[in-house]
Amino acid sequence: MKINFKKGGGLIPAIVQDAASQIVLMLGYMNKEAYDKTLKSGKVTFFSRSRQTLWTKGETSGNFLLLDKMLLDCDMDTILVKAHPTGPVCHTGSDTCFDEVNGVDNDFLYELEKIVKDRRKNMPKGSYTTHLFDKGINKIAQKVGEEATEVIIEAIDNNKRRLLEESADLMYHLIVLLQEKECTLQDISDILRKRHK
Repeated sequence: MKINFKKGGGLIPAIVQDAASQIVLMLGYMNKEAYDKTLKSGKVTFFSRSRQTLWTKGETSGNFLLLDKMLLDCDMDTILVKAHPTGPVCHTGSDTCFDEVNGVDNDFLYELEKIVKDRRKNMPKGSYTTHLFDKGINKIAQKVGEEATEVIIEAIDNNKRRLLEESADLMYHLIVLLQEKECTLQDISDILRKRHK
């Protein structure tokens, strides 16, 4: 790409967008060195205007932005960075620096995943999710199996309403299982995307 770094005094705005959900995650700045390092490492790197140094997003928090691709705007002075976040992007702990929930079309499944993750971390008393985490992986896996069986039964019985209800139960318990194994919906989405290609 023929990027015009001179126009901004050596820096260009880099708008970061989730490659899967299309949600805008943050805005940073890149110089030529940050741009080159991003391409080479596959982890989005910026130039800090306050510290006057390069910084790779996630080097402290562990919440990296894994590069998918970069696009240059028509004036050749702004980059759109499409990336896959490995965790919350904002230093406040929010999914985005604009305090939006990130997920495909703000899908409630991603919001539910955040709730389940919080339950696992804080283990509030009286919560069914806490109860499952207390019981451990065997109980959680058993519940996933039970709900999967219910989905099959309702599909065969041709009961659409019950099929949807049991599918919702299955999805919930699957999210709990994934969190117990420190896996995410995004991990599954990434695998499906790779298979689709």
